[in-house]
Amino acid sequence: MYLPQGRLPVIPLKNTVLYPGLTQVIKVGRDKSVKALHEAEKNGFWIVASHQKQKENEALDAPAEPQDIHQIATLCRVESMKGKDGSGYQVVLRGMARVDLQDIINHPDRGYLEASSTNLDDIDDLNDATRAALLDSLKTLSKEILRLMPGNTEQLSELVESVDDLPYLTSLCAGNIEMEVEHKQKILSTRHLRERVLFLLQIMQEFKESLSIQVDIRNRMSQKLGQAQRQVILREQLKAIREELGEGTDANQEDQLKDRLDKAELPEEVRKIADQEQRRLNEVGNQSPESHIIRNYLDLLASLPWNKSAQDSDIDLDQARTILEGDHYGLEKVKKRIIQHLAVMKLKKSMKGSILLFVGPPGVGKTSLGQSIAKALRRKFVRVSVGGVRDDAEVRGHRRTYIGAMPGRIIQGIKRAGENNPVFLLDEIDKLGRGYSGDPAAALLEVLDPEQNNHFLDHYLDVGFDLSKVFFIATANSLEGIPGPLLDRMEVIDLSGYTTAEKIHIAKNHLIPKQMEEHGLTNSQVAISDEVLLRLISSHTREAGVRDLQRKIANLLRGMSEKIVAAPDVLTKVDIKDMEEIMGPERFQHEIAETLNPPGVVTGLAWTPVGGDILFIESTAMPGSGKLLITGQLGDVMKESAQIALSLIRSNLHDLGVQVDLKRTDFHVHVPAGAIPKDGPSAGVTLLTSLASLVTGTKVNPKFAMTGEISLRGAVMPVGGIKEKVIAAHRAGITEVILPKKNEKDYKDVPQEVKDQLKVHFVENAEELLKASLGIDLTNREWINHSLRWSSPPPRKAGGLSPN
Repeated sequence: MYLPQGRLPVIPLKNTVLYPGLTQVIKVGRDKSVKALHEAEKNGFWIVASHQKQKENEALDAPAEPQDIHQIATLCRVESMKGKDGSGYQVVLRGMARVDLQDIINHPDRGYLEASSTNLDDIDDLNDATRAALLDSLKTLSKEILRLMPGNTEQLSELVESVDDLPYLTSLCAGNIEMEVEHKQKILSTRHLRERVLFLLQIMQEFKESLSIQVDIRNRMSQKLGQAQRQVILREQLKAIREELGEGTDANQEDQLKDRLDKAELPEEVRKIADQEQRRLNEVGNQSPESHIIRNYLDLLASLPWNKSAQDSDIDLDQARTILEGDHYGLEKVKKRIIQHLAVMKLKKSMKGSILLFVGPPGVGKTSLGQSIAKALRRKFVRVSVGGVRDDAEVRGHRRTYIGAMPGRIIQGIKRAGENNPVFLLDEIDKLGRGYSGDPAAALLEVLDPEQNNHFLDHYLDVGFDLSKVFFIATANSLEGIPGPLLDRMEVIDLSGYTTAEKIHIAKNHLIPKQMEEHGLTNSQVAISDEVLLRLISSHTREAGVRDLQRKIANLLRGMSEKIVAAPDVLTKVDIKDMEEIMGPERFQHEIAETLNPPGVVTGLAWTPVGGDILFIESTAMPGSGKLLITGQLGDVMKESAQIALSLIRSNLHDLGVQVDLKRTDFHVHVPAGAIPKDGPSAGVTLLTSLASLVTGTKVNPKFAMTGEISLRGAVMPVGGIKEKVIAAHRAGITEVILPKKNEKDYKDVPQEVKDQLKVHFVENAEELLKASLGIDLTNREWINHSLRWSSPPPRKAGGLSPN
């Protein structure tokens, strides 16, 4: 192939190197390069392309000087050129040979670079095996790189596979692979073919590894972007749908949440955690399932009233007293205790929370008392039922380790209140359960302890919340189901049942107006007389509270609705006949019995979780072998009381003036309502009276009732629930009651209207008991000590002493 000799124009190339055998398009715009291009056009289109050395802080269009270009260059032929001097040229150069430039100068007249060139052939130092191995390595690596590159590279792969000329394949690979310009120049300058190919293979291997990493990243990004783009499209569609439905919002949810957190006045510790969770939310993105959990948690932090309290105004005791009197009739002692409690808070000038426990049967107004206290304090009222709760997570919350976790009922109640000092009612606290998930009663210890609840830790919230400002009120039907440590943290206030007069007043002023409103009636349409209310209370209800009475009033009004609809403008009066037609026959008799009970039947008084009640104890005797049979599903304590009563009777038969052969007599004691379990010591005096009535043949007045524990020495000991029992006796038509002498102080709590209609006998021992109930006077006899008196020195027998 003909190659020109002598001096040739030189065109400097920036950021590229042209190899022999390759064609490349370059942009020519600098003055010296354009002049060199025109000179090549005159001399057969031959020109030398040399890479211009890189200098720091050099402008891109700065003219090249002879010392600025590399000596090893490429002799090229101009294949085509398009353009103008002012705008530059697009030139296609084909590399023909490697040359060594000498005597590089600026042309003295035209100013372009020119130099003398000498051809530099390759130094082929390869044998056939090495050549084939290098050629195969170049092809293999080139095709692997092409497979990693985006787009269709099948034609390039076929081109590489068809080339068997190692120098040309080397130039082809070096010219098309991305590498530093200095490395390109080094490949051009290396004449030894082996060294050049090995260096190129090293560069290509590094490029392949970099390309593999880029492809992996691109694939991952493509998947994420594909999913993200899909979610963006769906969100935009959802946004458009919501805007069409009028549900759209302009503000971003995250921005709204951030604004709420900024306005929540979070404590410093909570603020740090909120900031951390916000950063996590931004990192995981909306597409992560964890974002829902984090957002719910931040929403809770923003919703809780960390520093928001009800206005701490001075407590007005007169207003509180007026509210309690207006909302509740009776319960004088309870209301007095509440006013005293509020007075202490007023003196302390502190709204720090307190813990009260209202104990009483259903329907006596425990929950409504809590509402009245909240009204008096001008605080929010929150009620949470804990009856039947078996998992301590219901109190302390669930840990945020799974979807569906939520805070406990305490924190949820505070959130609903929107204030950190509400009146908080824990209803049915005596009905807490205990399951395999923990003990909720133990979890409440921290909540109801004023010394600990200033930093209550809910598992879901995971930061302390101050509960010390909360006014806690708990309710229970009895104290039996409340653990001792929990009970020790509360101040107990007992609520007993209502008397008949109180029930009539409550019905007229509260229950009837409420039910008339619920049934759409007015005072001009229906009227219920006191006589009907009295019959309804005495004959159709027998409860401590007024819940059943409210249901009966509702039944009565529903039963009269037909008449009212027929004549809406006429006042309909409910009479006894109407009540009997609607309510049916009487469920309870006003009197205990119309006739006297037979000997052995006595009325006792009992306490139940729903208030006081009466029970009957029946005794009978039959021929037998001296056994005592006890029935009525009695507990161990009542069975022991029956045995004590029989022992007292057997040891004092002589004083009772009764001759009974106990070895041939069996006694049977029964307590009716056998399906109901019964236990307790307070039936002792009733059992003794029943057996004494039986053996003496003396009847007991059916309007006589009694309660008290009896001991083996004949002492009558005090029992609990006196107020509830006495009210139950009055409700059942009892006119006289027998109570232990030591319970005289408890009798003061009984309403005066009940006292006015009852005659009470306070007894200390069995002599007084039998005198009051049976009229048997044993005062001058040595009752109970008869078994210790001997008519003569007792004969000694094996096994001990025998009495007369």
